[in-house]
Amino acid sequence: MPVRQLTEAVINRIAAGEVVERPASVVKELVENALDAGASRIDVITEGGGRRRITVTDDGSGMAHADLVLAVERHATSKLDDEDLLDIRTLGFRGEALPSIGAVAKLSITTRHADEPHAWALAVEAGVKAAPKPAALAQGTRVDVRDLFHATPARLKFLKAERSETEAIRDVVRRLAMTRPDVAFTFAGEERAPVTFPAALTDATLRGTDLPGAGRLRRLTDVLGAEFAANAVPVRGGRDGLFVEGFAALPTFNKANSLSQYLFVNGRPVRDKLLFGAVRAAYADHLARDRHPVLALFVDVDPHEVDVNVHPAKAEVRFRDAGLVRASIVRALMDALEQGSGRAASTGGGATLAAFRGETAFRPEAVRPRAWDWRSSPARPTDAETPAGFSEHGQAAFDVGPPSADARATAFQTSDASESAADASDRPLGAARAQLHENYIVAQTRDGMVIVDQHAAHERIVYERMKAALAEGGIARQILLVPEIVELDDADVDRLVTRADDLARWGLVLEAFGPGAVAVRETPGLLGRVDAGALVRDLAEHLAEWDDSLPLERRLLHVAATMACHGSVRSGRRLKPEEMNALLRDMEATPNAGQCNHGRPTYVELKLADIERLFGRR
Repeated sequence: MPVRQLTEAVINRIAAGEVVERPASVVKELVENALDAGASRIDVITEGGGRRRITVTDDGSGMAHADLVLAVERHATSKLDDEDLLDIRTLGFRGEALPSIGAVAKLSITTRHADEPHAWALAVEAGVKAAPKPAALAQGTRVDVRDLFHATPARLKFLKAERSETEAIRDVVRRLAMTRPDVAFTFAGEERAPVTFPAALTDATLRGTDLPGAGRLRRLTDVLGAEFAANAVPVRGGRDGLFVEGFAALPTFNKANSLSQYLFVNGRPVRDKLLFGAVRAAYADHLARDRHPVLALFVDVDPHEVDVNVHPAKAEVRFRDAGLVRASIVRALMDALEQGSGRAASTGGGATLAAFRGETAFRPEAVRPRAWDWRSSPARPTDAETPAGFSEHGQAAFDVGPPSADARATAFQTSDASESAADASDRPLGAARAQLHENYIVAQTRDGMVIVDQHAAHERIVYERMKAALAEGGIARQILLVPEIVELDDADVDRLVTRADDLARWGLVLEAFGPGAVAVRETPGLLGRVDAGALVRDLAEHLAEWDDSLPLERRLLHVAATMACHGSVRSGRRLKPEEMNALLRDMEATPNAGQCNHGRPTYVELKLADIERLFGRR
């Protein structure tokens, strides 16, 4: 087949295929143009999921007659001062959005510039441009797109249902609204009531004072909800000209997927693998592998240090110094999580109160299961191994003997600790008052009560002690008088023996013991008396799922988390009052004590005011 020059119409449709993937792509391009035009208010209206109509109206600077004529020509732009393609300080520059939309839809643009006596309107249909005409518009620009893909009907069959396309548009508006809290946004579609995000700031300065941070959090609250704001910590960091700002949720406020991670580079929403990987690394010490954090992070960097045109829709970017970006994000997030390490998600207490409010009458047989059935706690261990003690820190050690039959018949224990109730109640986690179902500690604080999952809490304590011990020179080991022989599959034996040196760093010394077995000779001293066989079997399962793409240190921390679980006070273990209070005090002194190693909350707090409302006292 001979080489031939494509027609202008075909060229435009090919370009449109790169820019206009679906209705949400049109909304993204038009809203970005409005933001670049200095708009303080942007309204988006759609019909039929964007297929029948998309209208974007702004109060920006508008375009003069001559600029309007050029705006629908390919490779024309007002967003590039010279030929430096890396000096991009706007949300776009290629000038292909409007002609691409006009090539596949019925496009109408009405705009008024301050220097013009009236507005001008221009229509483009299937790539054919009409002459501009005088029009009526007070200020800014209104872009109307109708019958999307009518010029390329084959594209219509690749679109999803109207509701799905509307949700994609809504997500685009939400993401762009997060970047500019100083701009008011409204989105109206047929499927749902209009959504409005009022302007949170009077100017676009987002760094340097406390006010911009407050404005940004207000906008994030409008978009992500009040629960996010109640569980978020501020993020600030960066170096060498790179700044990281935003808000990140506590690990205990997490999701089953990464769709609630909003990442921005120089004000541009992106879904970049490098950034997602940095977020995953920062939270790896706090979340289970199948859970994902909720956050909104804004990365600002010199435009020459990032290429924003490696993706047709600019959804991905490429950094000149990827290591600096990753390290800055990880450090900023870790610092933020450390500042909020003592907090647990507020949703736990709210869910508990909601369970109480669900009862319409006092029925003991109904109240207990809904409000206090702690047996439904996730991943509740059933064995009662001897826990690691607190004596190394001068606190009361656990009674290593099993609870007596008389003790198990007891509903709860009252506190008789030496510290006065008044003094202990002033502490963040209060004074222990009871133990429920041999698993949950109930403590009284000055303005409410706290319910602690004893196993989850002590698991985090042991884990943090193991990390600290390793950083200070190594984990002390305890030699077993008689090595414990653990029988395993040959593949599991090979994995354990291969990683024997790594395991020894954490205090677990083992070696092959004939076919299908290993001999455990030493265990970490911090774990106390531990079932070495159960520990080794769990580690073998973990190594079988080891993600080799993770850094070695991160994988080793997963090993430490498994060990900490085995060295923690178990569910079903009766604690003395002094032991319960010792656990509470250790939690207060331990980093990240608000959640266990798997991302579950270690405690739930109920405010006295909320409890009083349950009984009609407020």
